[in-house]
Amino acid sequence: MAALSDARRVVIKIGSALLVDRKTGQLRAGWLHSLANDVALLKSQGKDVVIVSSGSIALGRGVLNLPPAELPLEQSQAAAAVGQIRLARAYEEALAPHGITTAQVLVTLEDSADRRRYLNSRATLETLISLGAVPIVNENDTIATDEIRYGDNDRLAAQVAVTVGADTLVLLSDVDGFYSANPAQDPDAKRFDRIDKITPEIEAMAGDGVSGLSKGGMITKLMAAKMATAAGCAMVITEGSALNPLKTLEDGAPSTWFTAQGDPQAARKRWIAAMKTRGVITVDKGAAHALMNGKSLLPAGVRYVEGDFGRGDPLAILGPDGRKLGQGLSRYTGDEARAIQGRQSAEIEATLGYPGRAALIHRDDIAF
Repeated sequence: MAALSDARRVVIKIGSALLVDRKTGQLRAGWLHSLANDVALLKSQGKDVVIVSSGSIALGRGVLNLPPAELPLEQSQAAAAVGQIRLARAYEEALAPHGITTAQVLVTLEDSADRRRYLNSRATLETLISLGAVPIVNENDTIATDEIRYGDNDRLAAQVAVTVGADTLVLLSDVDGFYSANPAQDPDAKRFDRIDKITPEIEAMAGDGVSGLSKGGMITKLMAAKMATAAGCAMVITEGSALNPLKTLEDGAPSTWFTAQGDPQAARKRWIAAMKTRGVITVDKGAAHALMNGKSLLPAGVRYVEGDFGRGDPLAILGPDGRKLGQGLSRYTGDEARAIQGRQSAEIEATLGYPGRAALIHRDDIAF
């Protein structure tokens, strides 16, 4: 059985119903501070933590005295605009006493659908994590329309887990796992402790129950599990209303674990390797040797650049003898890559007129 103690990088999804009291519309501050204790413990163990949090609309709704019923899009966006400030401040105040810096990251569906924006999001999150911060990610409900939104934070959390290469995704929810049927309707419903493969039979068991404050149901959680596990990330669903929900999970609280299908980094490499390339980079002998030893591709080692490609596009990487070494995602456009080929990283800003990234292709974005 997977466990948090085995994790290296954890993404935690928190539903609105856990953060916001249904009756009063107020933040459950005591619960949030207990979660902060759990996050601090994970950080002290050397684990990276990212939080995907619902709650901005639920918090803003109460401040603006909006009804508890489904809101029109404009009112949802207004509630989110008010609630996002309070949500970010709440996380900051809960984690600051532990010496943990928080960062608010607002995303939309387009940020993962567009490769360039996906890479920007990934670079931002990776930098925050490397600096020891805990990113608090939420869908940007103030601008997202029904056509360009995730619509639920289960799938958003799975996308974030894939983006940052997490090995564990925790869905803190108002249910304690995945059942063979809706336990509120079927007394014989069985909870699964572990699911190694999401089969058509498993999919058929998912209902579409939706809680009063959240958008997601069991179907969206199953979709999240398929996305996460295919990328090498284990996922667990557990009921999170108790204080210290992560410690409670680690102590054996009822839950359902979905088994990862391989390693996150290996899954990402397969994804890159399967892409159709949009250009070609030929490198010198020194760069080829560095690449095969796990280094990034720097502009200094590039001899030729072919193709009209954009940032984030996949490129074939050829050695000095013309043989293909692998392929990777470019951090520059074709014109930019040609301008900086053969130059030292310190010369990039003078050449392009603005600061650039040191690597033309980062080692994490190369598949051999």
